[in-house]
Amino acid sequence: MTGSDITEQVRQRYADAALSVDSSCCDTDCCEPTNAAAFETADSGNFGTWRYEANDLDEIPDGAALASLGCGNPTAVAELRPGETVLDLGSGAGIDVLLSAKRVGPEGFAYGIDMTDEMLALARKHQKEAGATNVEFRKGMIEAIPLDDGIVDVVISNCVINLSADKPAVFSEMHRVLKSGGRLGIADVVADDELSEADRLERGSWVGCVAGALGFTEYAQGLEAAGFTGVSIEPTHSVADGMHSAIVRAVKP
Repeated sequence: MTGSDITEQVRQRYADAALSVDSSCCDTDCCEPTNAAAFETADSGNFGTWRYEANDLDEIPDGAALASLGCGNPTAVAELRPGETVLDLGSGAGIDVLLSAKRVGPEGFAYGIDMTDEMLALARKHQKEAGATNVEFRKGMIEAIPLDDGIVDVVISNCVINLSADKPAVFSEMHRVLKSGGRLGIADVVADDELSEADRLERGSWVGCVAGALGFTEYAQGLEAAGFTGVSIEPTHSVADGMHSAIVRAVKP
């Protein structure tokens, strides 16, 4: 597939996921996905909201949690502090943006970037339900982030960078928008170094968050080439044979 083919498949998958949330009943705690297939990954038991604490999920609208397709909890990984500006790449239905907004408080701010109109509409609905005023969702590609240089303290992302067809561009853009001393706190899928592209494809599709994953060494080298230091990639749990959800941390000097 070409890069544009991959991007369109990813966009369609997340559009389907957003539309499958039956938002008509969310206010009565009866949210159900109307198309469960839209939420399937390589192993659905390893994706979703199970890495979040129950009290975290109590703080946000039900639909934001229901539509989560992540592999970790970047808001915990990033150790957010009051007053910081946070950027979530591939913000989806808004779970990590809304949690970040609470962590950074009224003096801080949380941006969410997503390329999918359906997800953006869902996220803005959840923002309104949550009464979050220190939040903005913007349409854009994570390979060309629609923010000015050097305005973000922390970049987070939850199982999204593996979906990009141009990861060097993503790494470069993260470095560009971060302030000096800014940091990454990312959850992503990473492959064992010995797995080839064909091996990864055998274990799952690109849109299922598997085929497009980088190896541990590739990931670290990509971040370092973009100018990051202090790179660490720590696996947390298996999502397929030789494939792991991992915590990725790095700093912009």
